[in-house]
Amino acid sequence: MRLQRYLAASGVASRRRSEELIAAGLVRVNGSVVRELGSSVADGDVVEFSGRIVAPALELSYLVMNKPLGVVTTMRDPEGRRTVADVLRGHAVQQRVVPVGRLDYDTAGVLLLTDDGELAHVLTHPRFGVEKTYRVNVRGRLLPEQVALLQRGVKLDDGAAAPAQLRVIATRRDLSTVDVTIHEGRNRQVRRMFEELDRPVIGLTRLRFGPISLGELAPGEVRAATARETAALRALVDR
Repeated sequence: MRLQRYLAASGVASRRRSEELIAAGLVRVNGSVVRELGSSVADGDVVEFSGRIVAPALELSYLVMNKPLGVVTTMRDPEGRRTVADVLRGHAVQQRVVPVGRLDYDTAGVLLLTDDGELAHVLTHPRFGVEKTYRVNVRGRLLPEQVALLQRGVKLDDGAAAPAQLRVIATRRDLSTVDVTIHEGRNRQVRRMFEELDRPVIGLTRLRFGPISLGELAPGEVRAATARETAALRALVDR
């Protein structure tokens, strides 16, 4: 196994970041600093990062959470706000997992937590284009020309957004509900897309992240990924 992949599987960092750590001389194999990115790790080799022995978990964990509103997508928060780690403790989860990507404090929905660093890299790196679907409630009636603009790619302050897939659920004079699928991961992207149309978001829930769907999972609940979901996740890595 390539050294950077080994580090990612050990939860040290993404493969891309692991390459930087190797080049910086922070990784040792069998006591020797290794800087070559093409280096491989064989069975029985001892790998150290910053003086700590690291190794892939014997069995990787994949947990699915319906992140509630008012929860920070981190394992600890210096401001003392509730975190996903607090939600996990409420379910007596023992696995040492971390969230993949992030959902804003005021966004709810499906969140994947894992100790599979290689998968986390694939799910969050822009070049892989993993799709996310959101149920969006916006203030005001969403007009057909506004739907068309989102489907073409609305202009944002950091460049035009890629075309989005939309399914209009309901439109009324004071409220519209729509499902939006995107494959980018810009900061608060969905909210900014609708703000450009003068349709502020008043409710946002992520329904799907790659092959993981929210389904009937209640806010604050956590479950293990199914065998089918796990296979689909690993297929993303193999692809």
